Amino acid sequence: MKKIFLLLLFVTTVSFDSQKEDAFGAGEWFKFRIHYGFVNAGFATLEVKDATINNKKVFHVIGRGYTVGMSRFFFKVDDLYESYIDKETRNPYQFVRKIDEGGYTKNQEGFFNPSENRVLVKDYEYKTEKTIVIPKNTQDIMSSFYYLRNNPNIDKVKPGESIAIDMFFDDTTTKFRLKFLGREDITTKFGVVSTMIFRPLVQSGRVFKEQESVTVWISDDDNKLPVRIKASLTVGSIKADLEEFKGLKYPFKIKIN
Repeated sequence: MKKIFLLLLFVTTVSFDSQKEDAFGAGEWFKFRIHYGFVNAGFATLEVKDATINNKKVFHVIGRGYTVGMSRFFFKVDDLYESYIDKETRNPYQFVRKIDEGGYTKNQEGFFNPSENRVLVKDYEYKTEKTIVIPKNTQDIMSSFYYLRNNPNIDKVKPGESIAIDMFFDDTTTKFRLKFLGREDITTKFGVVSTMIFRPLVQSGRVFKEQESVTVWISDDDNKLPVRIKASLTVGSIKADLEEFKGLKYPFKIKIN
């Protein structure tokens, strides 16, 4: 159960070297239903808005995750992640991480300085500040997801190939690898959807059952929208399915049976 929303965001990360037309735009919103075993554990939403920072036009992306019903009684989750992304470079300007996961809390804000490859992290819970050196084009956990969707080579990747990203999280930068498994048509509440399947290589131990325990299905269209996520945890398993959406930039392709 722990880190449900973090899982949802993390499993869809990848890097790219050039640009293409954005796969998303302001007004996009979608919602996932998260199951822990047979229990409806909670929901997660992602939303894109327009904003301006230092006279630069940016995308303001907002992610929320929360448990419901009996799951909330046993393990309360209220997570908020935000990122302000430069519309030209697709790199993050600023991030917000405000979470409460069963009493484990964080209240942080990060400010990126791309010209110096540094990020200033302010921790409001502990009243601390620190500046950390990061690699060029480092993403935060929210911007990583949108970085993936704009990858100009994502349709060209071959099964078994891996792609990597530098992602800043918990005051450190880590290189994650994402392996492409292939394509599959899956049945959803909207109908049959053609998808691309990816598997991030995650650290086993406290949360995940093994290194390759997470799988994500992304729509094989111009939206590159996550449709389904599955993960084996140290105790039980999680499945997240796309529940609702609006404001997509491109048609969401459903196969006719």
